[in-house]
Amino acid sequence: MSDRPITTIDTERSVITLINVYEVAPEKQAELARLLAEATETVMRHQPGFVSVNIHCSLDGTRVVNYAQWASEEDFERMIKSPEAQAQLRRFGALAKSVSPALYKVSSIHVK
Repeated sequence: MSDRPITTIDTERSVITLINVYEVAPEKQAELARLLAEATETVMRHQPGFVSVNIHCSLDGTRVVNYAQWASEEDFERMIKSPEAQAQLRRFGALAKSVSPALYKVSSIHVK
């Protein structure tokens, strides 16, 4: 097992989750995924309340999903309002046909 930190999904954990679905042209998918990863390393992970980010690319090439955890809704809102994050969000949006962000809490977990 790796000693790298992993995202923990737990109903008892008090984090909030951003699930942001970007619809993209297939030729833009890799570029958007790369930009999200770079922005996470250079900007997002240094914001107060950052917990984790996971970036998923659909097999058909038409979507990129950003699954991000924040310590609180207030931390997330503070990040969204920061000039550094605003600049990155504009870059992401310029590559996407549509962007569908929403905040969630974990309500149940089912594993084998």
